[in-house]
Amino acid sequence: MSELIFLVFVVIATCVIFDFTNGFHDAANAIATSVATRALTPPVALAMAALMNFVGAMLGTGVAETIGSGIVDITETAELDGLLLVLGALFGAVSWNLITWWLGLPSSSSHALIGGLTGAGLVTAVTVHWGVIVDKVVLPMVLSPIVGFTFAYVAMKLVLAALEAKEASYGHTMTRFRYAQTISAAAVALGHGLQDAQKTMGVIVMAMVAGGFHPSGGGIPLWVKLVAATAISAGTATGGFRIMKTLGSKLIDLDPPHGFVAETVAASVLYTTAFVWAAPISTTQTITSAIMGVGATKSKAAVRWGTAGNIATAWVFTLPCAAGIAALVTLALRLFLL
Repeated sequence: MSELIFLVFVVIATCVIFDFTNGFHDAANAIATSVATRALTPPVALAMAALMNFVGAMLGTGVAETIGSGIVDITETAELDGLLLVLGALFGAVSWNLITWWLGLPSSSSHALIGGLTGAGLVTAVTVHWGVIVDKVVLPMVLSPIVGFTFAYVAMKLVLAALEAKEASYGHTMTRFRYAQTISAAAVALGHGLQDAQKTMGVIVMAMVAGGFHPSGGGIPLWVKLVAATAISAGTATGGFRIMKTLGSKLIDLDPPHGFVAETVAASVLYTTAFVWAAPISTTQTITSAIMGVGATKSKAAVRWGTAGNIATAWVFTLPCAAGIAALVTLALRLFLL
């Protein structure tokens, strides 16, 4: 029994590490555009994003429940098997987060975690809910960039037409949109907490269910919400400057109006999928595609498509690579510990 308690503690600690890497890996999602347009300084932007991540994490549980019970079924699995599955999945997700952070690529922590759960689940021979994965992971993975790009493009065109009709002065327009970006960046950070911190909550509860310390379907305890919210906020506060540089300056040259529209569209998509669909979509994909959408209104050449291609490649490889790493780690853990 003591060994089981220790393993549950190790798994929960690894969940916190994943949540922390999620925070510093995805901090750029919320603040890259605001920093690039000089609407916010990096320290102020990071502090704001960390606070809004914490608040967002406390606002719902729909995504957490999808992650905790919708991807793989561990209710009929032996306690040790279930815990090793979760631990292997986390190793796969953390490894992929660190690899893509080092390369400066804004990949999806969400898809890394889901890929990790899938790979570890296949090795452990538990039930993998492929229907849920297709409906709430693969479809959103395909649709959210399309929606983000399209809505951002249309919204930016409308904003530009309105500004042209009003014949607003350049300086006055830039100043107003810099102020507006404070709100839109906060909205994206809130959406990031709402989406990504919930995923960690779901995995912590999954580990507790696997260890027999929490009933299946028993909801998310308050302490789990607080732990997940704190970890992702702490990670965000450390910053993810490699990825911030990619989103803020390597993809397009941003100004305050384009930054504001990209952030507003991304936040709207995050809220809709979290509250209406309970789908764990990628914050990274949503904001990146929105940035490309607003950039495309300038000209086709305004978007650096080579950089966009590198980002898209990371998106495609996230699920299978995280799954592969998780499968290998889970297999090794089972060989040594079972």
